[in-house]
Amino acid sequence: MTNVIHVDVVSAEEQIFSGDAEFVALPGEVGELGVYPNHAPLITRLRAGAVRMRIPGKADEELVFVSGGILEVQPGNVTVLADTAIRGHDLDEAKALEAKRVAEETLKDKTATMDYARASAELIEAMAQLAAIQKLRKGAR
Repeated sequence: MTNVIHVDVVSAEEQIFSGDAEFVALPGEVGELGVYPNHAPLITRLRAGAVRMRIPGKADEELVFVSGGILEVQPGNVTVLADTAIRGHDLDEAKALEAKRVAEETLKDKTATMDYARASAELIEAMAQLAAIQKLRKGAR
């Protein structure tokens, strides 16, 4: 049996992934984190990006996009509590491109009465989704 760690990815709406992985890469607040079995305990915040998991017996990595959240690591478990989580194959590139375009236009419009922090957050999330789609495509080759 391969040395594995149990991974749970949960959003406010549903459980997105539950299973064993040989390795997990996550978008930590200050950079990408890599977690192997028997990792030291850790709790940290996540930024928008791709959670990548190497599943035993599978050639391609499993990918889940998270818009942010909390990561808890214990020696035998990784738990991701995400604000929003989307399975990699459910990501919609056209929708992400449109969200990016709208956020960029909103930020350019200096006369608009809007929330710049919200528009910036939407732009960051759209760009993170597009980056996750690119990672998914590279893994499918």
